[in-house]
Amino acid sequence: MIRGSVQGVGFRMAAAAEARRLGVTGHARNLLDRTVEVEAEGVADAVEAMAGWLAHGPGTARVDGVESTEVEARGDSGFDVA
Repeated sequence: MIRGSVQGVGFRMAAAAEARRLGVTGHARNLLDRTVEVEAEGVADAVEAMAGWLAHGPGTARVDGVESTEVEARGDSGFDVA
């Protein structure tokens, strides 16, 4: 969960581009409370790199906080934006 000024600033599309660059699968979606939920799956180093990127996001965003939890892998084949 990414909190801050993260909706309406291209965060999800930039996250998808970064996920593709890193070879990470999963999704990014806006939630009603103005946060962005990201699920990322892949090799540990790539997921860690994605988590590092999410901590600041694109230059148009202001990330105030990131809350992460580990979930069971779902076997996604790409990175979806909803």
